Amino acid sequence: MEKLKREFYERETLDVARELLGKYLVHNTIGGQTIGKIVEVEAYIGAIDLACHAYNGKYTNRTKVMFGRGGHAYVYLIYGVYYCMNIVTNQENYPEAVLIRALEPIEGIELMETRRKTDKVRNLCSGPGKLCMAMEITKLQNGMDLCDDTMYLLEGEKISPKCILTTPRINIDYAKEAKEYPWRFIIKDNLYVSKGK
Repeated sequence: MEKLKREFYERETLDVARELLGKYLVHNTIGGQTIGKIVEVEAYIGAIDLACHAYNGKYTNRTKVMFGRGGHAYVYLIYGVYYCMNIVTNQENYPEAVLIRALEPIEGIELMETRRKTDKVRNLCSGPGKLCMAMEITKLQNGMDLCDDTMYLLEGEKISPKCILTTPRINIDYAKEAKEYPWRFIIKDNLYVSKGK
């Protein structure tokens, strides 16, 4: 199974978001390797998206990785507790990214269970905070190049367009009209997606 190349990420964000479904996220750590299939994502486009941290070109120490080349990890903390992993997309100076919202565990499941302190496989990675805990993704991975060998994506499984559901994104009620943008993509009938509308 081939590793995704830089060109995959340096394209229109909505196209990348849809095509991330079915790809395998791999993280090699001291504790071992974990692999999850991407089953739910959300796109964020800084120039026009009030829900994006880099809305209207907002450049800060936190958002600077979004202004770099596609194919890097953008990891941040929410509620002071949970990490969220995004994949930077498009070209340099276009602050855009795709949030990984849920994974279907593929390999390293026992390690994921230990990290999450649960043996409920369907619940291991069914949310952005959960999957980061299961995959041991923290601020240490922020800015990591996904074309290297520590954390990366594999081609995974091809998902037919008819098996992809599109909905508005979740938990962004503050984002005015942007909360209605249909930029959340899910593998239809997958048991591992997060709970949401």
